[in-house]
Amino acid sequence: MESQREAKPPLYNFLPSPLDKGRGIKGEGLVDNSYSAVDMELVLLYNQVVSLNTKIDSQQKVGAVIVAAGESQRMGGVDKVLALLGGKPVLARTIDAFQSSSSVDQIVVVLSEPNLEPGKQLVAEQGWSKVTDVCAGGRRRQDSVVAGLSRLKNCHWVVIHDGARPLLTEDLISRGLTEARETGAAVAAVPVTDTIKVAGDDRIVHETPPRQNLWAVQTPQVFGYPIIAEAYRRANGEVTDDASLVEQLGYRVKLYMGSYDNIKITTPDDLVLAEVLWQKYGR
Repeated sequence: MESQREAKPPLYNFLPSPLDKGRGIKGEGLVDNSYSAVDMELVLLYNQVVSLNTKIDSQQKVGAVIVAAGESQRMGGVDKVLALLGGKPVLARTIDAFQSSSSVDQIVVVLSEPNLEPGKQLVAEQGWSKVTDVCAGGRRRQDSVVAGLSRLKNCHWVVIHDGARPLLTEDLISRGLTEARETGAAVAAVPVTDTIKVAGDDRIVHETPPRQNLWAVQTPQVFGYPIIAEAYRRANGEVTDDASLVEQLGYRVKLYMGSYDNIKITTPDDLVLAEVLWQKYGR
């Protein structure tokens, strides 16, 4: 049996473990003739990114998609990505982190239609050399991500980030790329600190899941380009984060430690807190 395993070509070395169940793929790297065309396509895509010698080096280009096409409905009339943080627009603070990252080669910014021209003007004023495109998003977040992905050029890895999370650091970006080596997908997250209750529409508690297993997911979210492109091509239904689509295809998504300061600005109170945090670190 061991000799059979060793005889298999490298294509089968990194099968996503969730695909092993009920889809014609046997565990531990063995396959049989019941492989479907879809399974083969997913395996080929997976192995484009994840192999025994996966490295993120200067030859593998990294693109960032900054998604900032929301409507700021909970901001009381203030556009959150154009609101000032430490004297500069929130969006500018976010782009600054990617511009400063030595790991990132290209940046695409996705904005709402009303913010498209102000966004282009901001890019011109700031002179960010890595920003190659500013484009309009769609009705849903996932539509905006697709728009951004379509503007990337020759990228091996993609870092997707919410434009309304301006407190990310270069370290969060680089660690995400490092962690993505293992599975082709890595997501910043923090352990939840509150007890979580699962309730129905009537607000009657159904379950209290163990807190030690719960993580609050953030961005950046890092993926091999073939993986995330295929995930969005096969997207069915609405999701709130990119990793969910990758999970649906059976890929393993690695969580890595984010930051409790890496908040998403969705309300005026969030903007006040972001200002406090910005000043705290003397940025």
